[in-house]
Amino acid sequence: MRRPRRLRRTEALRRMVRETVLTVDDLIYPLFVMEGEGLREKVPSMLGCFRYSLDLLLDEVKAAQDLGIGAIALFPLIPHHQKDNGGGASYNPDGLVPRAIRAIKQAVPQMLVITDVALDPYSSEGHDGIVKNGQILNDETVAVLVKQALMQAEAGADFVAPSDMMDGRVGAIRQALDAAGWIDVGILAYAAKYASAYYGPFRDALDSAPKFGDKKTYQMDAANAREALKEVELDIAEGADILMVKPALAYLDVICRIKQHTNLPVAAYNVSGEYALVKAAAQQGWIDERTVMLETLTSMKRAGADVILTYFAKEAALALRSY
Repeated sequence: MRRPRRLRRTEALRRMVRETVLTVDDLIYPLFVMEGEGLREKVPSMLGCFRYSLDLLLDEVKAAQDLGIGAIALFPLIPHHQKDNGGGASYNPDGLVPRAIRAIKQAVPQMLVITDVALDPYSSEGHDGIVKNGQILNDETVAVLVKQALMQAEAGADFVAPSDMMDGRVGAIRQALDAAGWIDVGILAYAAKYASAYYGPFRDALDSAPKFGDKKTYQMDAANAREALKEVELDIAEGADILMVKPALAYLDVICRIKQHTNLPVAAYNVSGEYALVKAAAQQGWIDERTVMLETLTSMKRAGADVILTYFAKEAALALRSY
């Protein structure tokens, strides 16, 4: 009789034969930055998450580094008066994001800074692209995304992360970065970003919900998995360095397929809705938050993710010290 339970008998045995090990090196910490000074605003739908003015953002980045977290992903809350349909503020060299990048690199030089490339935080329409007659324009948007990526690279970003899902944007950004001499700036491509209902709390945090319609003409259909491989192949051909699947928890099969399809690193985004569900259930006493958090993140790594963007990053880093 075969007895698999022999290898589960003690904690030491279980640790010795454990197939998937989550570490702090796997974690990327998304952070929300806003204008002002001395400000730390709660995000109501994301318990434990805050929007930080730049001065306090630096304290949070330092705290993350002290926990062993090596990378942050930056997302801006842009004032309404700076928004327009063309997303002009997205490539302002004196804007919020480039100032944040420069400040982080000066205060915490070893921290990897990943910047979002998309128009929705800057758009008066709340869409990831320029809008004309109710349609999202692809090529006109890509031209603006290129300007945005170049500005972020010049400010000191280590990776630019196009999250817009416009066709051809990875290739256009790679070509522009190389032509400008930014050959060491990487591209973390949101290769398979789905039109998901799990993004609600994030849009609350950045006040970036679309003003009309939805994002289904450019973000992927939640029912499709083979299509993700097509998007991945295109992004690889266009010069992506890391491939992202977003969301993560409802798309573990997609992460697994992409991992088997490529030798590039695969990133998973443990998105705001996934985070909020765990936090809300824990607040009600229905689940053990620490255990569910670690199980959830481990499932993403088990599926094939090499790195995980998660709002749990600090809590997970602390928990892993005794895990």
